Amino acid sequence: MKQVAFDDLAKLPVVEYYETAFRKATGVSLKVVPPDDHGKQLSFGASENPFCALVSHTPAGCEACRQEEGRVRRSAARKLTPQQIHCFAGLTIVAVPVAIGGRHVATLLSGHVLRREPTQRDFTMVVKMLNGAPNSDWEKRARRAYFETPVVAAERFQAIVELLNVFAQYLADYASRCAIARSSEEPAVVVSAKEFVHSHVEEPVTLAQVAQHVHVSPFYFCKLFKKATGMTLTEYVARVRVEKAKTLLVDPSLRISEVVYAAGFGSIPSFNSMFKRYVGMPPTQYRATLRSPLAM
Repeated sequence: MKQVAFDDLAKLPVVEYYETAFRKATGVSLKVVPPDDHGKQLSFGASENPFCALVSHTPAGCEACRQEEGRVRRSAARKLTPQQIHCFAGLTIVAVPVAIGGRHVATLLSGHVLRREPTQRDFTMVVKMLNGAPNSDWEKRARRAYFETPVVAAERFQAIVELLNVFAQYLADYASRCAIARSSEEPAVVVSAKEFVHSHVEEPVTLAQVAQHVHVSPFYFCKLFKKATGMTLTEYVARVRVEKAKTLLVDPSLRISEVVYAAGFGSIPSFNSMFKRYVGMPPTQYRATLRSPLAM
């Protein structure tokens, strides 16, 4: 099956849009980063916290920032759950993994905020940890930036993490839908086959039916479909059904058994197994994530 990679996500227009909208709405920076390269220091560009930008350009600060960001990203990758740490300067950094079918594809890196009002003593200690300020002008700019760093109270911070969770889930869902989307760049036979599957997803769909519909032999169709989509017809049908099930699970009035048959699955065990395989969690857990007040 064709797997979604970080580069596929990074090209989506919604990523840049959300990074900008998130910063404007919360005052907090956000960057969608690869699941690996944990040892590489990241640049947030114009949205970077001014204090972090100043610190990262000092020898000691650059190494400390690289290690802290790498540590929280590794933790998110290992546990596949949101993680946060407090850096040496007292700022909180958050990493939220984007997982598709249990596979770590990207990380939302955010935070770089203070959780309480800073003091002059705090700033003095940070400067000492940096082996002293490079010069008086640097210290003056760093002090101003440090005391202008956003201070986020517990309730607001939790809301920020919830927003990051919502976007991580949206990105995973969006990427899954893109994997089964019909494209005009594909051979006409493949486009027609995909349209047939979408139109008959609630019914049993066989290779013979689809091959007959597109007027080619089953053998030729299998080779063409696999080459164009990276997955077999069976895998594609399962993905389409799972995506339909995800849409149906939004409605809390529908029982799981109703979702199973409305999405074209023949049994509840088969549905549970296939759903967990492609989504990375059981359908009941997925439905629970949709009930967050901020996900509505």
